[in-house]
Amino acid sequence: MNLQSNDFELFGVAEQFAQDAGQLAERWKLLQKEAHPDRFAAQGAAAQRVAMQWSMRINEAYQRLKDPLKRAAYLCELHGAPIRAEDNTAMPAAFLMQQMEWREALEDAQSAAAVDALEDEVQASRRTMLARCEQLLDTERNYAEAAQQVRALMFVARFSADIDRRREQLGQ
Repeated sequence: MNLQSNDFELFGVAEQFAQDAGQLAERWKLLQKEAHPDRFAAQGAAAQRVAMQWSMRINEAYQRLKDPLKRAAYLCELHGAPIRAEDNTAMPAAFLMQQMEWREALEDAQSAAAVDALEDEVQASRRTMLARCEQLLDTERNYAEAAQQVRALMFVARFSADIDRRREQLGQ
């Protein structure tokens, strides 16, 4: 293992958006087994510290690779298209209008059925956006446009959390 490896290299998988979740989980287990500090107990404290650092590195990589949004953001960053979500919030007008409509629908939702219907719509949009991300990253290699798609997906993720809070408010 090499500390300079990117997450994909570390896990021995193709550097692409499309990933097999089962394969990632299996590889994570194998890597954790190899790097477990207990395997280095006979080699002393320094070796165990290094093993602990490796274990943390493996966990961080797994968290990025298993989550589609984090994986897409990571690919964009690797290819020179930083997400910059904290200072680049520009979005297309149609997307902003959709967000406003969803927010209004969420505020107006007074029943579980209304919240569920909105959540279904948002999740369908998320799936479409993730498919577009895959196309942009794996087929077109358009990392700049993919970065914008990732920023939009971040909005959708935050809105999904708002849906969960609304459901709690309604006592569901």
